Amino acid sequence: MTATLDERYTRESGRILVSGTQALVRLPMIQRRRDLAAGLDTAGYVSGYRGSPLASFDREMAVAARHLKAHHVVFQPGLNEDMAATAVWGTQQSGLFPGARYDGVFSMWYGKGPGVDRTMDVIRHANAVGTGPHGGVLLLAGDDHGAVSSTLPHQSEHNLISAMVPMLSPAGVGEYIEYGLLGWAMSRFSGAWVGFKCQTETVECTASVDVDPGRPTIVTPDFETPPDGLSLRWPDGPHAMELRLERKLEAVHAFAAANRLDTSRWRDGRTRLGIVSTGKSWLDLLAALEALGIDEARARELGIALYKVGLAWPLEPAGLAAFARGLEEILVVEEKRPILEDQIKALLFNLPEGARPRVLGKRDETGAPLLPAHGEIEGRAVGAALALDLEHGPS
Repeated sequence: MTATLDERYTRESGRILVSGTQALVRLPMIQRRRDLAAGLDTAGYVSGYRGSPLASFDREMAVAARHLKAHHVVFQPGLNEDMAATAVWGTQQSGLFPGARYDGVFSMWYGKGPGVDRTMDVIRHANAVGTGPHGGVLLLAGDDHGAVSSTLPHQSEHNLISAMVPMLSPAGVGEYIEYGLLGWAMSRFSGAWVGFKCQTETVECTASVDVDPGRPTIVTPDFETPPDGLSLRWPDGPHAMELRLERKLEAVHAFAAANRLDTSRWRDGRTRLGIVSTGKSWLDLLAALEALGIDEARARELGIALYKVGLAWPLEPAGLAAFARGLEEILVVEEKRPILEDQIKALLFNLPEGARPRVLGKRDETGAPLLPAHGEIEGRAVGAALALDLEHGPS
């Protein structure tokens, strides 16, 4: 049977050919179908402002307009990023008023890195106020690490961390739909907006991916929420919102642990070196290991284990602690300024002497540069750092 271009939006299971941008367009349609199957009558809302690496997002949304309409998803480009985010914020308030047409509205904001910069006031306030229990907000941050089409290289994590917005970091197009659905579920559960990193090398590439309406299976954590919940409410006060933000991040940790957003691979009792990575850097790490001839069997001989992080911030502490137990050293592979490395050092700092592994990343144990914090990294740079670490690391 001949495949059609529409299948990237209409086919419910099997393999489809999609770009990262098209996977994001497909995402709200899947959310609507999953909600209906769960007995919820929801609608979707998408707004933002285009810019590389999300320059073609609005065009793809327009191409899929009839499919989106059939799934009760409204696409309204913003006059600018701030107004788009304010409109998204408003969708979460539909349950506060009588006469709501839907059980909730799940929303998506999109913008390139400088758009995140200029919209931080809205993002900070909207995240503090919260999301609807059957709504949720996914915040697509388009980061151009190499300044391919930007005035400056960009990394959005630090801005979003300052507003206490959790950040998901998918590795490859194949994880866009999975992480997007997990992101909306996390947003509903925790009451927080959830960031979603869209890096140039991933969102602009095309891949053949498997789709399954039953995946991912999303687990509701066993978590004691406050009596009045974590969702937005009215009236609300600034000190109550600040206190609730702390509880939201605890709920994010519980959700991440229950849904295994961070996973350990090749770990056994002989492991001495743990390598931690996330997002596009995870793919660079795998390429480096392959180039060095290190497969699972060879890794076990060398005492190497891997830790793939899906929730880049706030890093889930229990899973990391279990992975770090018994290690002599942790090597962190990530682009730009450290996000994972700083969190790992903070989380492991109070371990007793002898139980605390060395943590390397941007610099080695002597303070010499190891992986750059500027530009982009790729498989060869990761391979060179790993080879150096294996040569001079613990025996």
